[in-house]
Amino acid sequence: MNKPIMAKATAVWLVDNTTLSFKQIAEFCGLHELEVQGIADGDVATGVKGFDPITNNQLTQDEIDTAEKDPSRSLKLKFNPAAVGEEKRRGPRYTPLSKRQDRPASILWLVKFHPELTDGQISKLVGTTKPTIQSIRERTHWNIGNIQPIDPVALGLCKQSELDAVVQKAASKRVKDGEVMTDEERRKLVSTEQSLGGDTEPRIPTAISGLETFTLTQHDDDDVDRRVPDKDTFFNLPDASDDDDEEE
Repeated sequence: MNKPIMAKATAVWLVDNTTLSFKQIAEFCGLHELEVQGIADGDVATGVKGFDPITNNQLTQDEIDTAEKDPSRSLKLKFNPAAVGEEKRRGPRYTPLSKRQDRPASILWLVKFHPELTDGQISKLVGTTKPTIQSIRERTHWNIGNIQPIDPVALGLCKQSELDAVVQKAASKRVKDGEVMTDEERRKLVSTEQSLGGDTEPRIPTAISGLETFTLTQHDDDDVDRRVPDKDTFFNLPDASDDDDEEE
C-alpha cells in the first residue's frame, strides 16, 4: 500500500482535525498504532507541524467522512499520476547533516572488516557515494590520516539487522561464485543474535597482558633448601675480638 508524503506530519494533522481511530491513521501513514497514540498524547512528534492531506491532494474530504463513520474502513490514498514510479527510484539513503561527518569512519570500518561488500552495498547502507568509498579503499581520501574506523551501527547510520542482511547476502554471493572464505571472514558473518548467544571466549586480563607464555615450574625440596639461606648466614656478624684488633 502506498504511503502519503510527510507521513508523520500527516498523522499529526489527522489526529488534530479528524475523529479517525488510531488504527486507521496508523495504517494510512505507515506508523505503529502506539506511535499515533503517542502523537495524540503529545509524547511523539513534538513540534511537528501538521500536513494537510486534503490541500496537498492525498485525501478527499469524502474519504475522511466515510472512514469516520466506519472505524473498520481503511483510508485510501488519492491517486496521483505524478507519484507513479517514485517508490522504484533508487539511490543513496538520506543521511542527516549532523551525521554526515561520521560517514568516512563508517566506510573505513566496513572496508576493513567486511571487504566482501561491494561499493554499491556500502553506498546504500550508509548513504554515501562510490567515489568516496573508492578513495577510502585506496587511502587517497584527503583526511585519511585522521579517520578512525567506527561501526556504522554505533554511529546510527544503519540498523544492525540491515548490516547483517547485507553481509549475509555478500557471503551467499561469494559461495555461489565458488570463492573460499577464510576462518576469519567466516567469523565476521555471524549474526548479532548468534554472536550474543554464543559462549564467551576466555580472555587474558589486561593487567597481565604479555605474560601469556609465562609458566610456573615446580622445584624439588632440595633445590628450595639450597636457595634459601639459613639463620647463620643472616646473622653472621663479626666477633668482638676482631673489632678490638682493628682498634689496636
